[in-house]
Amino acid sequence: MSIFALRNPVAKKRWQRFRQSRRGFYSTWILLALTLCSFGAELIANNRALVVVYENQWFFPTFSAVNSGKDFGLNYSYEVNYRQLQSQLAEQGDGWVLMPIIPFSPLETDLIAGDFPPHAPSLTKGHYLGTDTSGRDVAARLLYGFRTAIVFSLLLLVFNYAIGVAIGCLMGFWGGAFDLIFQRIIEIWSNIPFLYVIMIVASIITPGFWSLLFMMAFFGWTSMTWYMRTATYKEVARDYVMAARAMGASGSRIVFRHILPNSVSTLVTFVPFSVASGITSLTALDYLGFGLPPPVSSWGELLKQGTENLESLWLVGSVVIAMTLILMLVAYIGEAIRDAYDPRQFSYYE
Repeated sequence: MSIFALRNPVAKKRWQRFRQSRRGFYSTWILLALTLCSFGAELIANNRALVVVYENQWFFPTFSAVNSGKDFGLNYSYEVNYRQLQSQLAEQGDGWVLMPIIPFSPLETDLIAGDFPPHAPSLTKGHYLGTDTSGRDVAARLLYGFRTAIVFSLLLLVFNYAIGVAIGCLMGFWGGAFDLIFQRIIEIWSNIPFLYVIMIVASIITPGFWSLLFMMAFFGWTSMTWYMRTATYKEVARDYVMAARAMGASGSRIVFRHILPNSVSTLVTFVPFSVASGITSLTALDYLGFGLPPPVSSWGELLKQGTENLESLWLVGSVVIAMTLILMLVAYIGEAIRDAYDPRQFSYYE
């Protein structure tokens, strides 16, 4: 960003204006840190140890193959329970075990004798946000669920922008019959009840990550098309585009060198809200039971458990607080980007 800003004075002014919005600037770093933590979720929430030292031998279970109990002097051949191994090695003095901060995986059930899940939060047991109705750690499922949601929303953003920007730009640039035909297609496409389509598909097949992503992208590109069409029409009518045509510039050069750079404010200002829309859409579908199948970690599935077990406030409270935090950060980032790319402040004609 800084290299480009030094070359382009308009981009430099936008970057400076973005930094002036303190809450938007800090929200960007917080959201980026949370996203990076979710991508390294296995290092934060996992029932496998990060490091095991046994009889001067080093093991890295998180990054290697399965280690059986016999590898650590135990009398069984299935995978070792690293939480138990940690206490055993501490008592025997034969080595030590470094566990993640949350020593449970999102799919692992931890049942307590004489008690039925969901279990309340407990620091001594390592369930900092309690467990769900199946005995799975809520904090681990929140972390892995956030990774699923953010990756899903970012991929959905790429598909929607790629299709919507391409078609919208061609509609505004070519106009005429092409524009009229695609207007009618988009109007018909927008009136298709998306939720009914999801319900029909879910009754036939079990939707997975990619199938659900393609279905949402199949219907979600239309909104960006209208914005891009309007922006392209506005830019095509400007003098610098007419001058480029008079100089013999090709259509592709005009689009990529002139129209798209001057329409970037329309594209960028919608990015944070598109990400938020992707997260909330996936959560809503999971809550209704038409989203990702269990046992995939999902905020919507946790929210559904919380609303069905309101006496266990840690279930619904953890999801609501997490979603509120993420959506608030996204709103602040969107506000800062909107101010930075305000066309009344800066213009970019080339």
